[in-house]
Amino acid sequence: MSATDAKNKFGQVLEMAQAAPVHIQKNGRDVAVVLSAEQYAALQQDSNAPRVNPLIVKLHGESMKRWGKVYQALAK
Repeated sequence: MSATDAKNKFGQVLEMAQAAPVHIQKNGRDVAVVLSAEQYAALQQDSNAPRVNPLIVKLHGESMKRWGKVYQALAK
């Protein structure tokens, strides 16, 4: 949707955003995206989640099982 259309039909943009993100274009390129509050909250929650490779978590757990006492002794 063009920026001019978005400005003139803002209520419609808000309704459309409830179903799917609405891309706003200016001079033929995307300049903004309007999201529903629920979609935005989901993005925020996902961005706060730790991004650790599951394999690293698994290897760390195995290392702690095998070498945990050594790590604790070294930490003293």
